[in-house]
Amino acid sequence: MAKVLENVGERTIEHLDYVGSLNIQLWATLRAMGRALPFVGNRYRWQATVRQMLEIGVDAMPMVSLMAICTGFILAMQGASELRRFGAMQYVIDLVAVGFTRELGPLLTAIAVSGRSGSAFAAEIGTMKVTEELDSLRVMALEPVEFVLAPKYLAALISVPCLSIISNFFGILAGGLFMFLSTRLAPLLYVHYVFNSINLRDVITGLIKSVVFATIIAHVGCLEGFRVRGGPDSVGRSTTSAVVKSTFLVIVADAVFTAIFYFTVKF
Repeated sequence: MAKVLENVGERTIEHLDYVGSLNIQLWATLRAMGRALPFVGNRYRWQATVRQMLEIGVDAMPMVSLMAICTGFILAMQGASELRRFGAMQYVIDLVAVGFTRELGPLLTAIAVSGRSGSAFAAEIGTMKVTEELDSLRVMALEPVEFVLAPKYLAALISVPCLSIISNFFGILAGGLFMFLSTRLAPLLYVHYVFNSINLRDVITGLIKSVVFATIIAHVGCLEGFRVRGGPDSVGRSTTSAVVKSTFLVIVADAVFTAIFYFTVKF
């Protein structure tokens, strides 16, 4: 029994230490963000931010779009298979439109970015740690958080919400394609029903989640890179850990925010 309690205590301390490290890193990054901003910050920092935006956002667009199209089509088919029995096919539009703007758009985007960019962050910083490039930066009086993390975080804050909007668009488009093929619903009429289904609160909810997801992905990926110890094999472990932890925390954060928004509307 004592051994079990000891193991539980050690794991709890490890998790609390990890959360504390994420918070410390977040505040350090926020203090360094000014130098990564375009025009007002350091020229090399914001150029790095633009490059990261291309890698996080533009390069991920095909993958996010395809995931959204497949998910939107599947969601519409599954909803229609049940709602058809009650003669309520029009509610498939509400299901797809509201489901994507509130939940699926930001969540699918976060999972895709976590797999692509979160792992890349951990691998890049981990390699810099193993090859002692981070120590070289400190010797040159350059703070690694400002030089490495701040551009990535700023780029993620901009790119992930934009990718979420793209995911919403293609997911809803896939729902419209299904409705046209199954019920011959006119595209313009489908668009009209979509705008009647969603409201500004749904869009803002999705964008808030996207910002939180971007924060989780960027900081978990970078923290795993900074924590690399040993040789090249540890870089692979940190990359795997970054994807697993960021995906888990994204889903937990989504559940927490969904509950908050649900009870806020209810009461």
